[in-house]
Amino acid sequence: MPVLRVVSYNIRSLRDDPDALVRVVRALRPDVLCLQEVPRFWGWWGKRRRLAAACGMTVAAGRRACGLAVLAGPRVTPVAREFHLLHRVPGLHRRGLAIAALEVEGARLVAASTHLDLVDAPRRAHTRQVLALLERAGRRHRAPMLVAGDVNQEPGGDSWALLAGRFQDGYAVAPAGEELTFSSAAPRRRIDGIFVDPRIEVAGCGVPGPPAPVELYPRATDHRPVLAELHLP
Repeated sequence: MPVLRVVSYNIRSLRDDPDALVRVVRALRPDVLCLQEVPRFWGWWGKRRRLAAACGMTVAAGRRACGLAVLAGPRVTPVAREFHLLHRVPGLHRRGLAIAALEVEGARLVAASTHLDLVDAPRRAHTRQVLALLERAGRRHRAPMLVAGDVNQEPGGDSWALLAGRFQDGYAVAPAGEELTFSSAAPRRRIDGIFVDPRIEVAGCGVPGPPAPVELYPRATDHRPVLAELHLP
């Protein structure tokens, strides 16, 4: 049964210390890296490719819009990609969903990254749309799914409950490491998560503590990374 390391990370458009960010990612050794707030303006594609190369990974899914990407490590083979713009809400930032179909040691997985809205009603509607798109991708690729990202809401909120009602909230079912993800300088909230298909076993999930370079977290970006170790069927 393949063991997969999945990291979710909001990187604030590389506006902080990119070298610190790369050092954090390399230390965590992800097979799959679900990113939010990747660069999407001047030179966006080159910045993404350089970041992936510096981390020892490749870009498996993502487009310019919405600042989302899924990166794959050397053990993982991307086999398909999708990108979906979620319903537009006038006056609010456009939201999306980046999906990568991946293979690792003969097992297949659909991995997705999203970044939900700060406003309750659009976030709730977008969460339902994300779930529907994931179900469709899971059927198309005949694989279990996971979605990772910045929910912009804590556990107990309606959008978080929708995600945790269909998928396993990684930290809730197998806590490993620390809980709080925002902010990296003074963590007080858990607003980032990894939500995993029930067909996948979650061995552990949380914000990595030592020996991970926790002293670099505030330098790298304003969120802390979430790492899940998964046993694929």
